[in-house]
Amino acid sequence: MRIAGRLAAAAVVAGMLIAVGAEAPAAEAAQNTAQNAVQGAVQGAAVSSSPVVNAAEAELAKAAGPDLWSKSSTVKRPIGSITKVMTAYVVLTTPGLNLQRSIRVPSGITAYDQEYDASTAGLVPGERYTVAQLLYAMMLPSGCDASYTLANAFGPGISGFVAKMNAAAKSLHMTRTHFADPSGLPAGGEYATYSDANDLILLGRAAMKNHRFATVAAARSYSVSASGTHRAHTWTNLNPLLGHYPGAVGIKTGYTSAAGQCLLFEARRGSTTLVGVVLDSSGVDSVTLSAAGADATKLLNWGFSR
Repeated sequence: MRIAGRLAAAAVVAGMLIAVGAEAPAAEAAQNTAQNAVQGAVQGAAVSSSPVVNAAEAELAKAAGPDLWSKSSTVKRPIGSITKVMTAYVVLTTPGLNLQRSIRVPSGITAYDQEYDASTAGLVPGERYTVAQLLYAMMLPSGCDASYTLANAFGPGISGFVAKMNAAAKSLHMTRTHFADPSGLPAGGEYATYSDANDLILLGRAAMKNHRFATVAAARSYSVSASGTHRAHTWTNLNPLLGHYPGAVGIKTGYTSAAGQCLLFEARRGSTTLVGVVLDSSGVDSVTLSAAGADATKLLNWGFSR
């Protein structure tokens, strides 16, 4: 069977690909199915001469080198929880950062999460976590409660932090990007936060150069023990490539109804590291949602074959 057929079949098996970030809470239950689809697409798949993906917009590049392939890569569109990559980047590039700083979870997370039916890491107002723990809580299960907590502390305040996000985008030459929310939720409207594939490649490259970010993005799970300031948690990474695509090292999934299924990803084999992104792999099928993981697999197979 040709790779397109294998991957299309994998996408059907995957059904609802993980909805994260602005993702629905039920998304984690679909993780194993989506990961199995990716794994099946990888095994024994022949690489076509040119990748064909369902994503409305996509790009593949060398992490330190030229772009290799793109599709409609300068069209602005919502990106869901890929936004949290910038939130983490801003936090981790804060001068004098103390990763062991204790931060109190604000009461505002309750209304914030409920308004958008957001995915959460299960944080409770009044609990305290370190910056490092909150980064895992934000990146792995795509906890909007964690991104809100970090933004509120490092802004100071949400609006102050969003201003920092936009300043960082400008410094990275992300000229077709605007942030209105630290989670990628549709605060201000479905299209208030937007970017394009080309800009997200720039963000992915910059973020993965940060050792702490790369460590968090590559973690398949992370546990915190109960303490006098918070309950115990085990957070699982929703990235369908990790542990299933050979060489995958990160970085972030994303979803809203307007953004569709999105994935910013990086994989390494030998001396070659590829970074890519697929936006709205759902296409016009809003029921079964084509797997962003399968699209990413196509691009990586093609890229490494070169």
